[in-house]
Amino acid sequence: MGVRLFGAATLAILLVGCGGRGEITDGGITTVRSPCPTVAVPAGTGDITLFDPPASRDATALDLTAVVGNLQSTCGDAGDQIVTTVTFDVEARRTRTEAARTVDLPYFITVVRGGSAVVAKRIGRVQLNFPAGQARAKVTAQASTTVARAAATLPEDVRRQLTRRRKAGEEDAAIDPLSQPEIRSAVLRASFEALVGFQLTDAQLRYNATR
Repeated sequence: MGVRLFGAATLAILLVGCGGRGEITDGGITTVRSPCPTVAVPAGTGDITLFDPPASRDATALDLTAVVGNLQSTCGDAGDQIVTTVTFDVEARRTRTEAARTVDLPYFITVVRGGSAVVAKRIGRVQLNFPAGQARAKVTAQASTTVARAAATLPEDVRRQLTRRRKAGEEDAAIDPLSQPEIRSAVLRASFEALVGFQLTDAQLRYNATR
């Protein structure tokens, strides 16, 4: 599918990318877009809450909360393979601090093509270490992925239609080429996203959605 994921062992695999943008210019659409995937955290998956006992949702049962943050990415798109590397932090806070504790939290990375087609997914784990007496812990992780340049490149005929100069008075001068289904589909097929978040259980997803 033109996508390969790889990353450091014991760390969550995460994909991010350089964003693209489009500019309307005199006579046509100049597409200033990067083949690098863009990155996002799906709603409701950027934080996790643990309870003890797990089935309870009482405030007195709150055990630990954690969030993903400080995403920083680099993208090398000079060759046939687009290599994207990201570092990110996971910060957590626990309620009971008497003893030292180690917590493993699961992450997912899913690569989406065209806004809806999942082409790759991987589960990883990140480890947080709490010394005795400490309520907070933080860990920084790094991982990389590759996407084939060919898969993220617009076909030449589509590029020509997007950038073709249009003169006032021409029949199609006011028509946005992206309104044409075949052009829009081609742009979507060449667009990749990386969606990353905690790998939550159904109960944890419901909690995030309703709290």
